[in-house]
Amino acid sequence: MPRYFLELSYKGEKYSGFQVQQNAATIQSEVEKAFAVFFRNPVELTGSSRTDAGVHALQNYFHFNWDEEFPQQAIYNLNAILPTDIVVKSVREVGADAHCRFHAFAREYKYFIYDAKNPFIDDRAWYFPYTLNIDLLNSCAQKILTNNDFSAFSKRNTQVKTFQCSILESEWLQQDGCLVYRVKANRFLRGMVRGLVGTMVRVARGGMDMGTFDQLLHTPQIATADFSAPAKGLFLITVSYPHSIFKHE
Repeated sequence: MPRYFLELSYKGEKYSGFQVQQNAATIQSEVEKAFAVFFRNPVELTGSSRTDAGVHALQNYFHFNWDEEFPQQAIYNLNAILPTDIVVKSVREVGADAHCRFHAFAREYKYFIYDAKNPFIDDRAWYFPYTLNIDLLNSCAQKILTNNDFSAFSKRNTQVKTFQCSILESEWLQQDGCLVYRVKANRFLRGMVRGLVGTMVRVARGGMDMGTFDQLLHTPQIATADFSAPAKGLFLITVSYPHSIFKHE
């Protein structure tokens, strides 16, 4: 049976996360509903990762099996049925054993902060009208590159076997009038990026010294970071896969 990767973008503001949950609207439940309406046939989607309630994505993936060749023209119909804050970007055939979670070798996130009141980005960034020490933020970002155990930056009640993550890129930059934290890694833990951002902001405001930040990085105590950064500022930017899993490319 052919297998497909479904690529999509979404604003997470109205949803209780990416993957399906009981009695809650999620990205997965909306996409499965659109399939059921158009094809009059249910589809079982598997997600590449779990994003928290309110988190956005420029790119994320599901995979699913389909009895026959998927009709590409159906992407238009699915988008016509889906809410305006969710869009299917592509549906691509992959190998029969390809898995959108386990075959992903990197994920990149960006977190947006702005300090001048702006009603046009309030739902997509953290309004933080205070001075932040950029040098301290970047010092923290560089320290993150040297760390492997992110227990302190994982929320509790997470079902993972290891808190080890390999950070590939970590930096603060200016983009579109915002201060942006960009981080790329092989995997992320529940709440990890928001924990990193909230804690770095504390350091940059003088509420935590670099020694304490370093201790958080190297002392594996679960959920001892600052998770105050709101979900609305966080975007999943890309999920990276080896080209070899995609057919006809």
